[in-house]
Amino acid sequence: MLEQKEIQKIEESVKEFFEKMTITVLSVNANLSKSEEGQSEIDANKEVVNVDVKLDEPQILIGQGGQTLFEIQRLLRLILNKKLKTFIDGDKVFYFNLDINDYKKKKIEYLRDLAREAADQVSITKEEKSLSPMSSYERRIIHAELSKRTDVATESQGNDFDRHIVIKPC
Repeated sequence: MLEQKEIQKIEESVKEFFEKMTITVLSVNANLSKSEEGQSEIDANKEVVNVDVKLDEPQILIGQGGQTLFEIQRLLRLILNKKLKTFIDGDKVFYFNLDINDYKKKKIEYLRDLAREAADQVSITKEEKSLSPMSSYERRIIHAELSKRTDVATESQGNDFDRHIVIKPC
C-alpha cells in the first residue's frame, strides 16, 4: 500500500510536469482507490492513484474526445514510474489515472446514461442498436454498465477506428 508521503511525491511531480509545460495549475489532488471491477484477479489488489487537476483553460489538454488527456496520462505514468522507482519500494505497483476538470468523470456518466437509454430502447423494440465507434476504454464502460442486465447483450464489432458496440435483445 502506498503511503501518504508517496502520494505527496506524486502530486509534486504532476505539478512540476505542468509547470514545465508553462500551464497554470489551480490545484492537484491525488488519492488512492482499489482497482475497478472487472479487472483480472492479478490486477484486483493493485491500487489506483487518481490525480485530479483543475485548470482555467482545460480544453487544450483534454483534446478531441479526450485523446490529449489520455496521451498526457500515458506520458505522466512513464515519467512517474521512472522517477518514483527510487522513491517507492519496487514491490509497490499502482495504476495511474489522470483527470482534468472532471472530464473523465463526466464522460463516464454520459456513457453509462447512453448505455442504459440504448438498452432500454432495445429491450422495448426488440431490435439491435449500433452505437457510434468508440475507444476500447469507452466500450469497456458500456459493456460493464450493461453486463448485469438479462434483457440485452452487448458485442463489439468492427475493426480499428470503426470498432463499435452492438446492443442486442436476449
